[in-house]
Amino acid sequence: MPELPEVEVVRRGLANHLTGATLHNVEITHPRTGRRYPGGSIALAAALEGATVTTIDRRGKYLWCVLQTLSDTPQALLIHLGMSGQLIMDEQETLPRPHCRMYASIGAGRSISFVDQRTFGYLTLDELVHDVHADRWVPSLARHIAPDLLEDCFNAEAAARELRKHRVPIKTALLNQEIVSGIGNIYADEALWAAQIHGARFASGLSYTQLTRILTEAQSVMRKALAVGGTSFDSLYVNTAGEPGYFARSLHAYGKAGTPCDRCGTPLTSVVIGGRSHTFCPHCQKPPARTR
Repeated sequence: MPELPEVEVVRRGLANHLTGATLHNVEITHPRTGRRYPGGSIALAAALEGATVTTIDRRGKYLWCVLQTLSDTPQALLIHLGMSGQLIMDEQETLPRPHCRMYASIGAGRSISFVDQRTFGYLTLDELVHDVHADRWVPSLARHIAPDLLEDCFNAEAAARELRKHRVPIKTALLNQEIVSGIGNIYADEALWAAQIHGARFASGLSYTQLTRILTEAQSVMRKALAVGGTSFDSLYVNTAGEPGYFARSLHAYGKAGTPCDRCGTPLTSVVIGGRSHTFCPHCQKPPARTR
């Protein structure tokens, strides 16, 4: 599933090509794509017809296009990429791509397509509400999640205090989008490897210094991933030009069980925590006694 860096890469691509564009000839061809909208995909396509995109924003794994419509209520096209969603911009009209679930013309022969092989992603229209803590407008369906690590309002110390309230493994806590949003399996493992902390240690048992370090390392690794277009393991994640990201070459932990630790040379191993795999160095990231 695309995580925060990948969603931000897509947001930047959309901002460059979609800002100011008006949607025409909107087609949503799969019922699951519009499942969150009252009336479903057909009604959603009709509601989007003629809407103009003013800005593109994101929080965590949620992406949205603020729209100028006939409605008096500020609205946004909320997009969740799910496991395999892609937003592809084409500079000239082309035949529909395989697994295309939404298509719209945006003028001058250009178009946007939502491609989603596994159909876990979705589109919907949602009202914008004011987030008083962040002093920004967010879709109502996304207001329950916490600020992400790349937002200007993100406060690592406040997030560390919130993490410490939870008596669950730190790997599980990092994946809780209501504590801090945008972190998934990839960047959780990378941040914990960089901070030299095992993912099975309880968040409530870590010091504020340790928790802040994990969050700071997560920010650092995400910025590095963003600089090279995010992480692609297969063709399911690409940017708006259909190009993959290259951060997989720089991963230290995720997906590398059995390979030598880049820091000490000890073979990495993996365990399952809360139903998710966790790859770690048994020398640098000492597991708690109950998991040894």
